[in-house]
Amino acid sequence: MAGDQKAKGKKEQAKGKAKEVVGRAVGNERMEAEGRMEQSKGDARQAKEKTKDTFKH
Repeated sequence: MAGDQKAKGKKEQAKGKAKEVVGRAVGNERMEAEGRMEQSKGDARQAKEKTKDTFKH
């Protein structure tokens, strides 16, 4: 289960980074901001899973 959540976090980070880069390239500030938000969600999910792993071991 934790592996699924970690993978989901990585996917959100990558998708967010891509959206941010495309938004910046085409001058779409909203898309760029959405990309940063998705990256933050992915970062938060990764941090949560790392914390869980720390307390399991």
